[in-house]
Amino acid sequence: MEREKPMIVITGPTATGKTDFSIKLAREIGGEIISADSMQVYKGLDIGTDKISKEIREEIPHYLIDIREPDELFSVADFVREADKAIAEIREKDKYPIVVGGTGFYIRALLYGLPDVPPGNEEIRKELKKLSNEEIYNLLLEVDRESAERIGKKDRKRLIRAYEVYKLTGEPLSSFKFPEKPRYRFLGYFLYRNRPELYRRIENRVDSQIERGLIDETKWLLQFGKDITAFQALGYKEMLNYIEGRKSLEEAIRLLKRRTKQFAKRQFTWFRKEPKFKWVNLSEIPEEKLIEMIKRDLREEQ
Repeated sequence: MEREKPMIVITGPTATGKTDFSIKLAREIGGEIISADSMQVYKGLDIGTDKISKEIREEIPHYLIDIREPDELFSVADFVREADKAIAEIREKDKYPIVVGGTGFYIRALLYGLPDVPPGNEEIRKELKKLSNEEIYNLLLEVDRESAERIGKKDRKRLIRAYEVYKLTGEPLSSFKFPEKPRYRFLGYFLYRNRPELYRRIENRVDSQIERGLIDETKWLLQFGKDITAFQALGYKEMLNYIEGRKSLEEAIRLLKRRTKQFAKRQFTWFRKEPKFKWVNLSEIPEEKLIEMIKRDLREEQ
C-alpha cells in the first residue's frame, strides 16, 4: 500500500512572505493549504489578518479561513480537530496538505497533540472574570511564574486558562508538556529574513493595512464587543485607541508597528524549540531554490 503523502509545514515570523510562498509551492507540487493562523478563522477580519484573496482561494483550496463569527470561541482543540479533517480531505484527493501560519501553539498541537490538561471550569472562570488582568497575572505569578511571564499581562483569555488549570490540578500549566511523538509525518520549514528587511516589510504591511481600510474594519468589529477573542488580533486594539481618541493616528500606527515587531521576535523564540524544522533565510535563498529543496526532501521522504 502506498504511503500517505507527508504534510508540509511552512511557518516563520509575520511579514516574512509565508503566504505568497505557500501559493507558489502548492501550484508546483499539487498541494492545498491549511491556515495555522488563530485569527484567520474569523469572518470579516480580512485586512487585519492579511487574508488571501477569494480569487486565490478559488484556485487553490484553503481550509480554516472564515469558519467562525467574530464573537465565537475557537480553541486550540477546535483547531486540531478541524485541521485533522482537512488533512484527511486533502489526502483523499491525493494532494499534499500544506500547513501555513505563524501560530506556534496551534502548529505544535497539530503535530504532537495537546498536553493532557483538564477541560474548562465555568465556576472558576466566572470568579476570575471579576478580576482585572493585573490581578489575575499576580495570582498566576505566585503559582506559575513561567506561564505568567510567557503570557504577559494583556492576554486575558490565556491568563484565566493558566490559573484555572492550577486551581483544578494544583499543578502549574507549565508542567504539562506536549507529547514527544509526532502524530503525522511532516517536513517543517521556518522561513525568515534578515532583521532590517523583515522590519521594513512589517512597516510596509502596516501602512498598506491602513490604506486598505483597517480603521473601518475595526469600527465594524466593534459591533461584537471589545472583549471578544478576535480583538486580540494585532491591529484592532491599536486602531481602537485611535477611534476612541486615546491616541493620534500616527501614535496608533507607530504602536502597531512596534507590537508587530515584538510579535515577530516571539515567533523566532517559539520555533527555536522546534528541532525538526529547517530554517531558511529568504533574504539569502531565492524562493525557487527553496521549492527545489522541498521537492528533493519530498522525494527522499517517500
